[in-house]
Amino acid sequence: MDNQDLIAQALQARKNAYAPYSQFSVGACVRGESGNLYTGANVENASYSLTICAERVAVFKAVAAGKRKIRALVVASSTAAPPCGACRQVLAEFGDQDMQIIVSDPEGKTKTYTLGQLIPQSFTRDYLTKK
Repeated sequence: MDNQDLIAQALQARKNAYAPYSQFSVGACVRGESGNLYTGANVENASYSLTICAERVAVFKAVAAGKRKIRALVVASSTAAPPCGACRQVLAEFGDQDMQIIVSDPEGKTKTYTLGQLIPQSFTRDYLTKK
């Protein structure tokens, strides 16, 4: 599936980031199972632990809209950084090991990973039900 629409949406979402402390603006876009797109931008806070990453904003918007399966994610930042550990764990809740994660810089240069490459031993609900 062509991901140019996700890349464009993530780059656009990055413009809405609130990053006065780190100056590291990030935008994200996820594609739900239905094909709908959900965007997010990082939102920082003077109390740093209350900051939220763009990836989680996008995933939570999809979940709040009733979606439970994420098929792909694009993260746009100045350095094409991959998702942090907390975001990887959230992605593991709503994606599978083959989910595409694309990182992009402002010019649209990308690198693609699978969720399984970024978090091969994620903690999932399966561990809660195994006997």
